[in-house]
Amino acid sequence: MIHKAIRGTKDIYGESIDKFDYIIKQAEETFKDKGYRHIITPTFEHTSLFQRGIGEGTDIVEKEMYTFYDRGDRQITLRPEGTASIVRSYIENNFFATEEISKFYYYGPMFRYERPQTGRYREFYQVGLECMGSNSYILDAEVIYTAFSFLKKCNIVDIEILINSVGCPKCRTKYREVLKSYIKERLDNLCNDCKVRYEKNPLRVLDCKVDSCKKEMKEAPNLLEYLCDDCNTHFEGVKKYLDMFEVPYKVDNRLVRGLDYYTNTVFEIVTDRLGAQGTILAGGRYNNLIEEIGGKSVPAIGFAAGVERVSMLLENFDNDNRFDIYVAWMDEDVKEYTFNIINKLRQNNIKVTFEYEKKSVKAQMKKAAINSKNVIIIGSEEKESGLLALKDLDKREQEKLTINEIINKFRK
Repeated sequence: MIHKAIRGTKDIYGESIDKFDYIIKQAEETFKDKGYRHIITPTFEHTSLFQRGIGEGTDIVEKEMYTFYDRGDRQITLRPEGTASIVRSYIENNFFATEEISKFYYYGPMFRYERPQTGRYREFYQVGLECMGSNSYILDAEVIYTAFSFLKKCNIVDIEILINSVGCPKCRTKYREVLKSYIKERLDNLCNDCKVRYEKNPLRVLDCKVDSCKKEMKEAPNLLEYLCDDCNTHFEGVKKYLDMFEVPYKVDNRLVRGLDYYTNTVFEIVTDRLGAQGTILAGGRYNNLIEEIGGKSVPAIGFAAGVERVSMLLENFDNDNRFDIYVAWMDEDVKEYTFNIINKLRQNNIKVTFEYEKKSVKAQMKKAAINSKNVIIIGSEEKESGLLALKDLDKREQEKLTINEIINKFRK
């Protein structure tokens, strides 16, 4: 029997892993510059965490979670998203007692039982950040600015930033009733999923991707017109500071996001280069989630980006993974001397590769040209003189240097 990867999963290697590593590197640099610290949470959690956090009426909880009972008869779920786990960690480890504001970034695999398609897998990777402890609209703008900066750092520019406010429970309750009245008149023309959403969470009907539903909801009441004074002031502040951060954006009053925990600011960064799967990055504020999961009332905001989708947009990136130096050795009598040279280079953080067994100089030079920037050939003459010929394979230039001179050259 030949085993193959399970449908909706894949091996990541070659150029794909180069892109993956590059994206994570750009994310880490961007997030650390804004004061975020790396956090790693378990890949699986108690199912109830996601039911309470994401919302039992959502597609993720009802249709897409990988849930099972372990040997202790505990109901366990592979995490479908990152926020709920980080909130659980925030509460469990009492970060709120020691930090006024907590900033975390993360990356890792998530799991959803969806129909596999371009840019969407059942095991997929996300990179994101969460900030707990402030309700400032300046923070909202900075988080969106950070998301924009991350994609810009990846040289991804064909994007559009969409923002909206879904208000607070107070003003959303009023809007919910108005929206239900609007939907009720069109219920027969909506898809089966939206008929269920109408009962459980009518705002989700605004988020439906089915063309017929989008057509029916085109003239739906504008949520922004129902915001309370506090929520309206908050949203105006977000827009003001996005302008100050010089972040281009568009207000989309149909944007509600697919998770129940969002309040106030929500946003997506989208592109038309990925077809139907146009969302690259999304997030928003979730001021009630920490309390809902069992902690204190602490405001929070965050976002996540799909690594696979970012990777599909990645074109120009530094993919030079060559070694600094390939050390070729000619005879058995210089083998030990050669390995001493290699050790000195490596001790000074110079990336070196070599052959473990003797090969012809021609074969070694051919390999050096593929995976290295420079080459050193060591024979009896080099061993006796202590001078090594360092050849730059890109510039086709060569110079004779001592080992210390070579080390100093690479340090510079």
